[in-house]
Amino acid sequence: MNKQDIAEKVQGILGGTKADAERAVEGMIEAVVGELKKGGEVSVAGLGIFKTKMRAARTARNPRTGAAVQVPSMRVPKFQAAKALKEAVR
Repeated sequence: MNKQDIAEKVQGILGGTKADAERAVEGMIEAVVGELKKGGEVSVAGLGIFKTKMRAARTARNPRTGAAVQVPSMRVPKFQAAKALKEAVR
């Protein structure tokens, strides 16, 4: 399932036009990304929590040359599934 499929499901539930459903899905995604960029977290009941964490700096290897490369610390997205989602998938 991709973003287009989600928009079609939203349109089926809410009615309206396909463009309205696509804007609603895009707006939700932008809201989640915007909050994560600010360092916040987004909790969706029954689905889970989107948040960020810091990944420490490390030394990696270039697989082609074998040379050591320094990878700086960075903030990465993380998703923690809700109990209801975990039980539904079982």
